[in-house]
Amino acid sequence: MELDPLRGRKERLEGTVYHASADGRWLISANMTTVGVTPPGYGVQVPDEAVPRNIGPVEDDGFYLTDTATGRVRLLISIAEAIRRANPPVRISEPERQEIYGFHSKFNPQGDRGMLSLRWFPTTELRPFNIFKIGHDAMRFAWIVMGLDDGPVHCAIGPEKLEKGGYHATWFPDGHCISLNLNIDRVELRFVQFNADGSNLRKMLDATTDSGHPTVVPDGRHLLTDAYENEKAAFADGSVPLRWVDPTTGEEQTIARIPVRQPCPDRALRLDPHPAWDHSGRYVVFNGLVGGTRRVFVADIQSLLT
Repeated sequence: MELDPLRGRKERLEGTVYHASADGRWLISANMTTVGVTPPGYGVQVPDEAVPRNIGPVEDDGFYLTDTATGRVRLLISIAEAIRRANPPVRISEPERQEIYGFHSKFNPQGDRGMLSLRWFPTTELRPFNIFKIGHDAMRFAWIVMGLDDGPVHCAIGPEKLEKGGYHATWFPDGHCISLNLNIDRVELRFVQFNADGSNLRKMLDATTDSGHPTVVPDGRHLLTDAYENEKAAFADGSVPLRWVDPTTGEEQTIARIPVRQPCPDRALRLDPHPAWDHSGRYVVFNGLVGGTRRVFVADIQSLLT
């Protein structure tokens, strides 16, 4: 549903939303009834028996594109087609014996390309599937990049590079490069970047330990990230920093200290600050836990940009 509270209007949309293009024309999403199969706590919660099982590369599920001008939705690309067309290929061992699902889907700032996350694991009868119960090592990942037309499909980063640790890919402001947390040296996670087709993979910083959800500031000259509560960058009291990092020098400062510790032990209900930018590049939005309640904060960081 698209709502306009200022004018009192609403319009029913056929598709679901994970991310909207910057101009608001397009919505992109994986199947919201299955995104919670690989990480609990995401998507639409439905009875387990109503969750489709994608055994092998399926043709009837994948990533969906909704046109907000008409409300119509179409399958942008199926999981089978993404794997079939990807160059370089997505390296999946015995794909017919894997359960393969879509997860993240993100437009670049220009809205002409999407970055799509595939996740898979050996098929199992255990339901509900829980990566925290079975073990994160059972999961494999890949990021697919494609346009909204019938152009090339790239496996920008595959399981062979992510097997020792890597997560939270995000577009650069230029819409051509992607940032990522990656164990590129097989020693410790680092902030890395690569081109949308997967070329020119390299570290952004050589010695700075990464954490959380890194994103390049719209000015292109700084890196902003948070931390998970269990990472080295976190504080011991259940709070985590909002880290402002200079990629050229590695110098950083904590611009906010955010309480995130939940009273519920279920990791599916964890709270991540997950900083995100407004279109102007002046304000950053993040989550926090205050007074036992999850809240959303907006910070004006104009003074850091001058």
